[in-house]
Amino acid sequence: MQRPDYRRLRSLFFRLDPETAHNLTLRLLALAARFSPTRRWMAHLFDCRDPRLKSEVFGMRFRNPVGIAAGYDKNAIVVRALAALGAGHVEVGTMTPLPQRGNARPRIFRLPGDGALINRMGFPNAGAAAAAPRLALLRAHPTAARLGVNIGKGRDTLLEDALSDYREMLRKLHPYADYLVVNLSSPNTPGLRGLQAPVALEGFLAGFMENRAKVCPRMPVLLKIAPDLSLEEVDDVLMAISNHSLSGVVATNTTLSREGLRGAAHAEAGGLSGAPMSARSTEIIRHIYRRTSGALPIIGVGGVNSAAAALEKIRAGASLVQIYTGLVYSGPGLVWDSNARLLRDMDALGVESVTELVGSAA
Repeated sequence: MQRPDYRRLRSLFFRLDPETAHNLTLRLLALAARFSPTRRWMAHLFDCRDPRLKSEVFGMRFRNPVGIAAGYDKNAIVVRALAALGAGHVEVGTMTPLPQRGNARPRIFRLPGDGALINRMGFPNAGAAAAAPRLALLRAHPTAARLGVNIGKGRDTLLEDALSDYREMLRKLHPYADYLVVNLSSPNTPGLRGLQAPVALEGFLAGFMENRAKVCPRMPVLLKIAPDLSLEEVDDVLMAISNHSLSGVVATNTTLSREGLRGAAHAEAGGLSGAPMSARSTEIIRHIYRRTSGALPIIGVGGVNSAAAALEKIRAGASLVQIYTGLVYSGPGLVWDSNARLLRDMDALGVESVTELVGSAA
C-alpha cells in the first residue's frame, strides 16, 4: 500500500501557526490511536520490521534505532500512535513536578529554507501528576516502542534547589519509564545550562544518582547535553558521567548558534533545531564515541531530517537516533525511510546487525 503524500498535508499545516499545527497533529494522532484498525493501518504503512534492526542498549532491547525526541509529545498523549508509526522508542517530556505554561506565545518559528525550527517553549507541560496515569496505562499495556521520560526543573525553582525537582520526578515517574533523561541543557529555562559546569554537574549528579540508587537502582539514567559546549567542556561532562556511572548520553539539545541561517525568523530567541545543527551534533557524537572507545551508549539527535542523516549519526557512534524537526518537514515516513536505508546499507556492506554500523565511521 502506498503511503500518503505528506507534502500536501504539510502545505495545509504550514498555513497555521507552528504551535497550533503541532497541537492539531497531536489531537489527530491521539484520535487515530484510540482504534485498533487505524493503529494497524498506520503500522502497515510506516512500521519497518526486520530483526536486523534490533539492538540492545542500556541493557534493554530496541526493535529499531529510530525514535522520537523529547519535545514532540510533552505530556505522553500520542505514544501509541508514534509506536504504530514505527518508532523504536519514544521519549516524552520534558516534564516538571508542577504544571507550567512555559513562555509566552508565539514561541515556535519555522525556517523552511533552512529546514529548521526555533523554539523558546520553556518546558510547558501538565506536570508529573497529570502524566502519571497515562504513563501507568502504557506500562500496563505497553507498545512495541521503548518509553523514555525526559525530566527537568520547574521554571520558578531556584537553581540551587534544582536537584529536589529532579529527585521528585525520579520518584514519581520511574515506575513507568524504560529509561530517564536528565535535561540540564535546554536554553529556554533561565540558568539551567549552568548545571553543566564541572563543579555544579559533579554535585548534581552525585545527589541525583545517590537518590536513584535508593529508589530505582536498575533504571537507566542518561544526561542530555548542549551542542554549544566546547569539546573540552564535553570532556568534563564525560568525566562526571563516568564518575557517577550514568547509563548514557543524549547528544544534543537545541543550539543558540545562528550561523549560516537564511530564514527571516533567525533572530528570534530560543533553541535552534533541524538541519543547520546536524554537523555539530554529529561532531559531538563522534567525539564522545572516540573518547569513551564506544563504551558509553549515545542517543544522537539534532538534524536527523533524512535517512542519510540517521545513518551518519549511527556511523559516527550513536546507538540510537531521534527525530523531531525532521517530522515537521518530512512527515512520519521519515522513520520508515531511515530504517529502510539502514537495511539497504547493511545489505551493501554485508553486515547482519545494525549494531555493526555503530561507530563504523568514528
